[in-house]
Amino acid sequence: MLYLIIERFRGGDPLPVYRRFREQGRLAPEGLRYISSWVTEDFARCFQVMECEDAGLLTQWMGNWQDLVEFEVIPVRTSADAAARAPSTQGRSASGSSSRSSGTA
Repeated sequence: MLYLIIERFRGGDPLPVYRRFREQGRLAPEGLRYISSWVTEDFARCFQVMECEDAGLLTQWMGNWQDLVEFEVIPVRTSADAAARAPSTQGRSASGSSSRSSGTA
């Protein structure tokens, strides 16, 4: 399962996070996989995508950082997976209305 993790640096200070990361690494338990991350221009938030089968691994990982970071966790899926699982849209226009003629001239 994929998770979007939104991190807010406590006190608005990212320096302790980067310091710990340089000294100790990601501190992720076995089975939790880092995919990618992005940091806002003002260094106030970080958006990470992580993957694991056991959500308890996320809890364990966040426990290593909770003194420096506030977390929001959102389960997500890829666009390709969403498209494959989405209900059929055959016979519907992009606006959601039926593409069939209403029968009026």
